[in-house]
Amino acid sequence: MPLTHLGQSSGLPARPEEAVLDYVPNPRAGRLYLVRFVAPEFTSLCPVTGQPDFAHLVIDYAPGETIVESKSLKLFLGSFRNHAAFHEDCTVGIGERLVAEMAPRWLRIGGYWYPRGGIPIDVFWQTGAAPEGLWVPDQGVPGYRGRG
Repeated sequence: MPLTHLGQSSGLPARPEEAVLDYVPNPRAGRLYLVRFVAPEFTSLCPVTGQPDFAHLVIDYAPGETIVESKSLKLFLGSFRNHAAFHEDCTVGIGERLVAEMAPRWLRIGGYWYPRGGIPIDVFWQTGAAPEGLWVPDQGVPGYRGRG
């Protein structure tokens, strides 16, 4: 699989639709294990006011035949910086795109959004029940109390 980003100079895509996610063969195909990515400084824009929204994202997945290459994931997540969408759309859309392209055995995403208007919004999505025998640790993000 040719890689678009790793080892290359890559600019930040202007929109999530323009981002190219790279996948590589799973080096432990057939094994059940969990991969976690944490993006504590995720940003997007409110589609109504244009104000920035901030989230702490946690993506957990059990790989199938491929794994996502981390630099391409970082650029994909960064492409939301100027993307106007509600919290629910961003969080679920990221999970759905990864599932559609990577076909993991299982995936969940937690979007822990910082408050705007005094209300934090946390969004969770997963493909279904975790596979039997998969160790799935708590995502480790506390309920909002001045999250930090």
